[in-house]
Amino acid sequence: MLASENLSGVHHPHHHHLMQHRSYSEDIYKKEDPEPANGKCKPPTQQPTANGNSKKENGTVNGFETNEKRLIVSHPTAKVEDFIHECVEEILKSAVFNGTKRSTKVVEWHSPEELKALFDFKLKSDSESHATLFDLLKKTIGYSVKTGHPYFINQLYSGVDPYALIGQWLTDALNPSVYTYEVAPVFTLMEEEVLSEMRRIVGFQGEGDGIFCPGGSIANGYAISCARYYKHPEFKKSGLFASKRQIIFTSEDAHYSVEKLAMFMGLGSDNVCKIKTNKLGKMDCVDLERNIKKCLQEDCEPMMVSATAGTTVLGAYDEIPKLSELCQTYGMWLHVDAAWGGGALISQKYRHRLRGIEKADSVTWNPHKMLTASQQCSTFLTRHKEILSQCHSTNATYLFQKDKFYDTSYDTGDKHIQCGRRADVFKFWFMWKAKGTNGLEEHVDQLFHMAEYLTEKIRERPGFELVLEQPECTNVSFWYIPPSMRSLERGPEFYDKLHTVAPKCKEGMIKKGSMMVTYQPLHDLPNFFRIVLQNSCLNESDMNYFLDEIERLGSSL
Repeated sequence: MLASENLSGVHHPHHHHLMQHRSYSEDIYKKEDPEPANGKCKPPTQQPTANGNSKKENGTVNGFETNEKRLIVSHPTAKVEDFIHECVEEILKSAVFNGTKRSTKVVEWHSPEELKALFDFKLKSDSESHATLFDLLKKTIGYSVKTGHPYFINQLYSGVDPYALIGQWLTDALNPSVYTYEVAPVFTLMEEEVLSEMRRIVGFQGEGDGIFCPGGSIANGYAISCARYYKHPEFKKSGLFASKRQIIFTSEDAHYSVEKLAMFMGLGSDNVCKIKTNKLGKMDCVDLERNIKKCLQEDCEPMMVSATAGTTVLGAYDEIPKLSELCQTYGMWLHVDAAWGGGALISQKYRHRLRGIEKADSVTWNPHKMLTASQQCSTFLTRHKEILSQCHSTNATYLFQKDKFYDTSYDTGDKHIQCGRRADVFKFWFMWKAKGTNGLEEHVDQLFHMAEYLTEKIRERPGFELVLEQPECTNVSFWYIPPSMRSLERGPEFYDKLHTVAPKCKEGMIKKGSMMVTYQPLHDLPNFFRIVLQNSCLNESDMNYFLDEIERLGSSL
């Protein structure tokens, strides 16, 4: 039975007298709003107006007309308890469990126009019934991409970690905003513990500082903001007017957020110097120093280097020790964007990929990527204890009063550029508690092991060619060459045809729902597939399936 068909309550005409004899807790948990026993209200009475027309003096509640105007309150009353249970059960069944089975589709694809016809996106004046809402919930699940499906390997996130999911749901139920200790005491202390342990794993000595951010892009923006303040603290008040051009150096394969946040913060995209990468996708340190010297010759000021630990496409790790030396020589802030590849720090076997990261001034690290915490879960870490507060605080007295009855150093919100902020820490903390650091390490090791297995299978399989012979991260990039092309001479015509293979295969797999894997060109290279692994439930059979499916989809091209 649908929740909307079982919402009857009991009307107590003397309810206010009974309440005099109830305790406060009974009032909270037992009080019910009066409601007709059959769950429906009587048809509305109509009063004639001056012109003789009838006028309704009622509202609409959950699709039923009422005799009086009533709010559908934003509060979990007894009337919606069954509906909440029913919705949660459906989410668990269809999205969490059925949606992550290998036997089900990753997506039920429809074009935008088809989906508009199949799904009621319109917002209306009147409310909808619980039955309609439940149907919309099921359709939302049905038509959405199942990013927790083992065969969703399309982005730098995937999987549904059950402990992170529980944490996400509890966070939404409590709905805190983590800016002061008084409104978020548990989450404030939890953030302090998680960020401290993450800094320790990075290798920062001393106390340092850190924050949770709404995504790695914003974390990289914090790095730019801190670097600017560290170089010129007076810019906090005066801005960039009449200053020398402040130059940010990053690789041509770095995440686009470095350029976007430079634009957003008024530095300008012309002041982001993109350094060449070598054949492995790493920033070319020789080209970097050449550009630093050019910057100085043009009377510009080198402000920071944003290195990457795990580039988006190839998964390359920049050589941090060399970059650190250059930053020390030229007085620049060193930031490491380890949003994707930072998960390797957990593993004793693979953390050498980030050798030298402890020399950085700041680090972006996203647990929602390689460690598979639920979206979003991103952190900005720095070895400079006070800089976040110095750089961003405005001391708003309506929120950050200094004469509170507790230690106001725990009111951490003023060092953020946000005011309201989700408690993204809990899902990661809960998952970490459930698995322990050893469990997270086993997860990371499994990902790298599967990437190594997949790389070896591609290397020995006819028609498949690796972009990088030895990928550093769990990004495995390759081309599939259909039989019709294998005898062609490698020239412009060949590469033009090869460029079309991955898009055609992608179209086939999406419409079939069999898997989702991305593709892209890079510099002068034609489109190639990129399989990225974050889901530790994947095994060798799955790796073979990915290659088999691509071959099935592309063999006739």
